[in-house]
Amino acid sequence: MSASGCFVCGEANPLGLGVRFRLEGETVRAEFTPEPRHAGYDGVTHGGIVFSLLDDVMANGIFLRGERAFTARADIRYRQALPIGVAVRLEGEITRRRGRLTETVGRMYRCDDGTLVAETTAQFMAAV
Repeated sequence: MSASGCFVCGEANPLGLGVRFRLEGETVRAEFTPEPRHAGYDGVTHGGIVFSLLDDVMANGIFLRGERAFTARADIRYRQALPIGVAVRLEGEITRRRGRLTETVGRMYRCDDGTLVAETTAQFMAAV
């Protein structure tokens, strides 16, 4: 199973973010530092980049277990703006499984002070 073209984690995507996810027990983790090319407003990371990172940390909770699924529904709560150049820690976990649906949670924390930047909940549908 490969995701080499993925915008967030694909090794073969030259325009991608280059994030490397790892499974530690039941939690998926990764780090990322936004660059000026990831900006929305001057000096602030685009909200779509923030959501993409969180979507992928949740998806990798499934993918790194050898399963395929796609985002069926997602909700995000932005807690604060993420300045360009500020490193973040991503964490994702599976919270529940129901039939073909897997429910997940994802969180993004600033590495410098540990504050919560954004959090997500999502449902992923198993790919057939």
